[in-house]
Amino acid sequence: MYPGHNQSDVTEFFLLGFQVPNTSRIILFSFFIAVYILTMTGNLMIIMLVSTTRHLHSPMYFFLSHLSFCDMMLSSSVAPYLLQITLHDGGLLTVTQCIVQFHFFAFPSGSECLLLTVMSYDRYVAICKPLHYQTIMVFPFCLLLVFLSWIVGLFITSIVTFLLSQLDFCYSGNIDHFFCDVAPLVQLSCSDTKDVHVALFIIGIPEFLIETVFIISTYVCIFLAIHRISSTTGKQKAFSTCSSHLAVVCLYYGTLIAIYLFSSGENSISKIVTPLLNLLIYSLKKQEIKTTIERYWAKTRKIHKHFHYCDQFNNIFKNIIRCSRLS
Repeated sequence: MYPGHNQSDVTEFFLLGFQVPNTSRIILFSFFIAVYILTMTGNLMIIMLVSTTRHLHSPMYFFLSHLSFCDMMLSSSVAPYLLQITLHDGGLLTVTQCIVQFHFFAFPSGSECLLLTVMSYDRYVAICKPLHYQTIMVFPFCLLLVFLSWIVGLFITSIVTFLLSQLDFCYSGNIDHFFCDVAPLVQLSCSDTKDVHVALFIIGIPEFLIETVFIISTYVCIFLAIHRISSTTGKQKAFSTCSSHLAVVCLYYGTLIAIYLFSSGENSISKIVTPLLNLLIYSLKKQEIKTTIERYWAKTRKIHKHFHYCDQFNNIFKNIIRCSRLS
């Protein structure tokens, strides 16, 4: 802490959001609320389908349901306040609220990285060790992997959040961003931010590198195993089982690299759209999910049709009673 400064110097941050004309602001607001509603509805639907449909009770869909929950948490940590500051051309947050928002954004983001790593191992076992898949990916083991993903993500985020909470903020309270990320908070601090940088270097970078190397290694093994398959149909079938996960991994890690390595976290709007894109990739490429949705839709229409016929029958019955009374 630098002498002569304390946290009372700055008690609130003003998030500038998007400094655009009123017309563009309404367009942005409409876009963000549409993305948020679709993201929440779609991911909630996947969680419900996986939990209630027996043929989706497999490790891959178990991991996918937790990935969907991560996306819901990530979107909900940013989108509601994003909508407010977009509509009102900025908004105030206290220092505590800002740090809390960062925590609930970083926690699911970190856990999602770990879940994607776990899912790459699941696809590796399914393609490279298919005969042992049922004995390796048993439910207790899958539950342990998911539990560790959440706990490790929470632990790492909590360390960074704690260090941010110890900082003093005495510069301008304006944040040229639409949510409280670590980079703008560190830039606004008048404290010694060495501990935050050390924590990010010691914990964050090794975690990211380990996850990246592990995912690349599993996919090298997967591609080699697919290459050894003699039939074209077999190759296509094997690749289709991991194509959705590979697309989501490239999208998610590509976004992280673009934001935090090349733009210092300043253009993070893609992090809001990524959960929706994850949803679209899985729902469009997974035939089991499409089939289940179609089955639920057909069942809903059948029930609606049944109630429609019941209403018609009730109306006829009421008319018969009314006529009998008149006679």
